[in-house]
Amino acid sequence: MSDQQDTQEQAETSQDKLANNSSLLQSIMLNSFALGSFALICTIIIALTYINTADNIKQQKKLAQLKALYQIVPKNLHDNDLLTDNINLQVKQLGHRQAQTIYLAKQHGQPTVIVYPVTTTDGYSGDISYIIGININDNSIAGVRVVSHQETPGLGDKIELRKSPWILSFNDLSLENTQAEDWTVKKNGGKFDGFTGATITPRSVTHSIARTLNYHQLFIDQLLKKITIANQQKVSNG
Repeated sequence: MSDQQDTQEQAETSQDKLANNSSLLQSIMLNSFALGSFALICTIIIALTYINTADNIKQQKKLAQLKALYQIVPKNLHDNDLLTDNINLQVKQLGHRQAQTIYLAKQHGQPTVIVYPVTTTDGYSGDISYIIGININDNSIAGVRVVSHQETPGLGDKIELRKSPWILSFNDLSLENTQAEDWTVKKNGGKFDGFTGATITPRSVTHSIARTLNYHQLFIDQLLKKITIANQQKVSNG
């Protein structure tokens, strides 16, 4: 009888252990599922936040570009629709990673200023994006405006017109009236002022502007033809 009781007790103990193990396994599985679900939800939230933020940043940059566009080419200096007379192109020489809009200002049907969006990757803290208007008649600069950057506040951000008039120093300059060696900051033998404690930023912008002027001289005729063809296609497509 005692042996039977021992056997029964052992069986019950084994069953209890199995039950406990099963309960523990279920608990682990539930916890794992909960953690996995939480991680998935967090990932989805982060992804949606990134998408919404990226779209918002892109929209804000576009608005800043349009505002800067009309500063360079005020409405009283052109009689065409800049949002129509343009072409989307990806130009690696201008730092484009994807197609960007190049605008053409006209008066009485004649091209007067072409406006390029440009990005230089040589900034101190990353990309610096700006637009530059170049006069068609003499290849001189109509104006430059920075539209986005991550340069150091109080130092490199003086490339913004609202922080400093420095960007206006490029107005009316061209490759014809400014020597090649002058297209850098004074610290490196050029003609443009640097910023105290932030030489990299103004030097990057200055070098990029010189490269853009060179690109303009080489390809302006081709660009004007492309814009004309693009506008004709827009008209034919209604």
